[in-house]
Amino acid sequence: MGNFERYLSVWVGLCILAGIGLGVLIPGAFQQLAALEYANVNFAVAILIWAMVWPMMIGVDFSAMRRVGEKPKGLIITLVVNWLIKPFTMAALGVLFFRHVFAPFIPAEDAEGYIAGLILLGAAPCTAMVFVWSQLTKGDPNYTLVQVSVNDAIMVVAFAPIVAFLLGVTDIAVPWETLLLSVGLYVVIPLIAGVLTRTALMKRGGEPSITAFTQRIKPLSVIGLLATIVLLFGFQSETIVAKPFVIALIAVPIIIQSYGIFAMAYAAAWAWKVPHKIAAPCAMIGTSNFFELAVAVAISLFGLNSGAALATVVGVLVEVPVMLSLVAFANRTRNAFPEN
Repeated sequence: MGNFERYLSVWVGLCILAGIGLGVLIPGAFQQLAALEYANVNFAVAILIWAMVWPMMIGVDFSAMRRVGEKPKGLIITLVVNWLIKPFTMAALGVLFFRHVFAPFIPAEDAEGYIAGLILLGAAPCTAMVFVWSQLTKGDPNYTLVQVSVNDAIMVVAFAPIVAFLLGVTDIAVPWETLLLSVGLYVVIPLIAGVLTRTALMKRGGEPSITAFTQRIKPLSVIGLLATIVLLFGFQSETIVAKPFVIALIAVPIIIQSYGIFAMAYAAAWAWKVPHKIAAPCAMIGTSNFFELAVAVAISLFGLNSGAALATVVGVLVEVPVMLSLVAFANRTRNAFPEN
């Protein structure tokens, strides 16, 4: 593992602090960046999201889906948790906390935005960072690739309908056109670019060529991730500084959801006697979020300074320490699972 993966929480924490500090010191610069948008799509965020996601999409091998029948248990758990449970429990927790438990502390109009942001997080299972979590738990890289490939294929067609349905159920109006445009921009286009790049590299030199190329452009993805975090926390710096209590409130349902989803998937894998090298990544995929997509769609739908965008940014803040704690737990409980 490189220094970035090894010290992931450190780099993310420093970028969060840098974003908040710069947003307070030079708010005008962030306001100018926020103004660079068309049809609710911020160009700065879009470019960074593409820089971050495209190298990751090169690793998605859809031919790997031919192997889904070899060991179906882990994949079944992943798909059931990701698409039949997680989005709906996240929406339920959002409604429970922001319309009831936290209602005395938060204006109703702000609460609706936070619920929308949580729904976007819940409907976007991890695509990229799961490779890091899988590596940290000594997961099967080929099976993790199968899981990610199948999830990406489903996400292309399922993300928009699920989000629209849940936002409709919670009485939050969302224009379908903007939602579909966001999915196209942040999932379909990077995915197509990744597939085309992978195909060209396979013709040139096969898997070694893909590995060498992805290693060369890996800094692009890292820079995209860190710059996105700085930018997002810079955009929200005034709100974060002025309302730290709100940040803590938003984090509560996200933390409950994360540990609850992991426990559900991990327990199902244990009961079904799934090998640890498959069980750990399959639980991590559902627990972790494709926060890049959630943040981008929140900004496109509701704006940079919206409650929805803030909720997805808090998801970034919560994810790294939560996931690292779950990695440690998964490693400590390895002996409870069969080896093969």
